[in-house]
Amino acid sequence: MVALDALDSAALARVIGTFRDGLRSHQQLINRMNVYPVPDGDTGTNMALTMESVATELDGLGSTDLDATCRAIAHGSLMGARGNSGVILSQLLRGLSDGLNVAGGRPGAPDLAGALVTADRLAREAVQRPVEGTILTVARGAAVRASAAADRGGNLVVVAEAARAGAAEALARTPDLLAVLAQAGVVDAGGTGYLLLFDALLAVVDDRKMPEPPELPEVAGVAGTGLSSGSAAEREAYAELAGLRYEVMYLLEAADETIPAFKEVWAGLGDSIVVVGGDGLWNCHIHTDEVGPAIEACLDAGRPRSIRVTDLLEEVEEERWVREGAGDQASGPSEAPLGPTPVTSVVAVASGDGIGRIFRSLGVQRLIAGGQSMNPSIAELVEAVDALDSDEVIVLPNNGNIRPVANRVDELSVKRVWVVPTETITEGFAALLAYDPEAGGEANAAAMEATARRVVPGEVTRAVRDAETAAGPVRTGDWLGLSRDGIEVVGDTLSAAACGLLELLVTADHDLVTIIEGEGSGAADTRRITEWLKEARPVVETEVHHGGQPLYPYLFSIE
Repeated sequence: MVALDALDSAALARVIGTFRDGLRSHQQLINRMNVYPVPDGDTGTNMALTMESVATELDGLGSTDLDATCRAIAHGSLMGARGNSGVILSQLLRGLSDGLNVAGGRPGAPDLAGALVTADRLAREAVQRPVEGTILTVARGAAVRASAAADRGGNLVVVAEAARAGAAEALARTPDLLAVLAQAGVVDAGGTGYLLLFDALLAVVDDRKMPEPPELPEVAGVAGTGLSSGSAAEREAYAELAGLRYEVMYLLEAADETIPAFKEVWAGLGDSIVVVGGDGLWNCHIHTDEVGPAIEACLDAGRPRSIRVTDLLEEVEEERWVREGAGDQASGPSEAPLGPTPVTSVVAVASGDGIGRIFRSLGVQRLIAGGQSMNPSIAELVEAVDALDSDEVIVLPNNGNIRPVANRVDELSVKRVWVVPTETITEGFAALLAYDPEAGGEANAAAMEATARRVVPGEVTRAVRDAETAAGPVRTGDWLGLSRDGIEVVGDTLSAAACGLLELLVTADHDLVTIIEGEGSGAADTRRITEWLKEARPVVETEVHHGGQPLYPYLFSIE
């Protein structure tokens, strides 16, 4: 193959597809490298899913001219950006597509260099507090070296090589700029993903092979190290960032002139703030402890949609959840109507086939796949509510992260909607014991909320990173017992954490413990739990159900 001296729409589309495939193959490697103090989830997954959106936009493109291709890249990445890394990547792609969209439809070496400079500038402008040692550093390294090569008269391949070399050198320096990377012994995850863009570019313009992903590294846990070798200011900044629990993202339809004031409001609510877009549509990302104010802040500027709230401390296996939520439902709970149309219908958010079947048996008309690490968007909830025949609908979010999104459904739906603020699956089950299909929504909401609050929920899961908690130090792989108040028990084994949690939660006032088995549970552990209850709480009855929920081997409902 003869090296290309210019790009066209077809070559640019191949670069995007090759970059997407490269991120897919390196996805788990990049995920394992994501050790920033407040990780936005799985960096590799978020970048790959962002590029999937771009590829989908290009696949649906009717025109093959360069202008349409560049617009599709910018729009697809904006609409599909996932997580902090995905939002920044979308801004980099917007800068690249703007710079490459030249008259004549054949951008050459100087255009590529200029596009990388534009991408670097736009990405930094979008971040409220730019941090060196991140993907921003890698983007700057690529832009600087590419510009120098273009100024010396280099052709397209030479400029692309220079961009990759600059990106690689900057990536190698990231541990020198962020103490947390140095302590973990890795380079920046987002920058690692961005480097693959230049591999994809060289694969297309010079027929080079994409790199194969190396074996997964052993990445040390970051939380809990305390950055003991850093300065007092570094340790204070680490502690502040580590306390920001939630990631809030949404698309905002707002006039461009309203965005500076909106960003100022957000600056007082959290960190990792990235706002990208233009021409009336913006993709907004923040890490915060104040979910409600972070969503309400946009109302003076415009109208939000596709709101997503994610618990950063729980976010694991996101892509698998998304795949399961969108996959074949044939083996799951039935979607057939339960009978005559009720006065008030119920929509519940849940994961796991067994959980779904229990909800259906209790009268839920519509299920939405979701939970930790897979928070449904407001559009999905509105669609589910509007598809029902009842004029009044109850929504059970069954997760604290999903509640703020569910609270917006009433104003966007054609139906009257009440949200019963359930934060766990077991609260959702309890709420349905008070559900009356022939009663109105307001009466149902009041009765269901009161019943849900009488249940004491418990959950057992496994730690995905080190941390310091009120229950003591947590190390990756420890078993955690959680109540409404957070982590209560840290155990070496699943059954030890489960029994320790029940010892705290089950009192003389209780007479029933319902155990819901999920992925990771086993007959031996369940037997240990039930035997412990017989010995330590002999007056309490026990019921066991199979829920199949991911991430949480055991859910408890204590009544």
